[in-house]
Amino acid sequence: MDFTDPRPTVGFDIGGTHCRAAVVTAGGEILETLSTATPTTVEALEDTIVRLLDQLRATHDPAAVGLAVAGFLDPARETVRFAPHLPWRNAPVRARLAGRIGLPVTLEHDANSAAWGEYRFGAAQGAGTWVFFAVGTGIGATLMIDGEIFRGAHGTAPEFGHLTVVPGGRQCACGKRGCLERYASGTALVDTAAELAVPGAGGLARRVVEKRDAVTGAEIMAAARAGDPTGMAVLADFAGWLGRGLAMVTDVLDPELIVLGGGVPLDADLFLDAACGRMAEEIVGAGHRPLPVVGTAELGAHAGMIGVADLARGQM
Repeated sequence: MDFTDPRPTVGFDIGGTHCRAAVVTAGGEILETLSTATPTTVEALEDTIVRLLDQLRATHDPAAVGLAVAGFLDPARETVRFAPHLPWRNAPVRARLAGRIGLPVTLEHDANSAAWGEYRFGAAQGAGTWVFFAVGTGIGATLMIDGEIFRGAHGTAPEFGHLTVVPGGRQCACGKRGCLERYASGTALVDTAAELAVPGAGGLARRVVEKRDAVTGAEIMAAARAGDPTGMAVLADFAGWLGRGLAMVTDVLDPELIVLGGGVPLDADLFLDAACGRMAEEIVGAGHRPLPVVGTAELGAHAGMIGVADLARGQM
């Protein structure tokens, strides 16, 4: 891939809630962003992508477009096979949009896009074998080896968030039970709070018992930071499961670096040390082998747009 073209490109981050777009320079700098709610039909979603691009083209001259998609792509990254929170099903999205907008279009998985952004411009610059571990609503992950994204035989690797850690455990949106992301993600925090809340107690416990559906992961983080006993217990449980997940990643891949991305690591000071301690305890050969460095992403919520815009530049 050639990343020397100096022209800006546009990166889209297409999630189940928001569709965001950014004009990105060859140095990874964002010049302008737009955001809107993600439509629920194929026609409306593709129309929205075209509309946002047209708005950006009014003041910029992008050379290519990248789409970071929260879903499964085919190995050639031409088709969105399935996306749990998006309307595309076996849809030839790349060719269809390229035909409408008249620019080269690149499709990429959202976690891969964010990982590429961190590799090129953020926390993973210069890393050889490393893992991007995105903790948000669920868990997304990317393995990179010597500057290449490892995709597996069918384009879906790696799915660490759907490794079964509790047989017959909590129901997961993927259809399985007991997946890691049901214990170590933003949405898992609420389930854990409901399990740990003692009826009759105050603070977060009372809120969860009375209005569980209104409680958010961010609220639980805030409660833990304020010293609420239930909030602190939830974060201790979360740290344990995250550490166990990092230990599995380390045992299987032996990376030099693990970068935590997504929304949850914004509060990493509440759990990262404990998670790394659990990882160190549970890996094979504990105490007798090097540990990966575990850090947090530097590009924040813009990583996916920056990364996929850069990948689009490399495909020109």
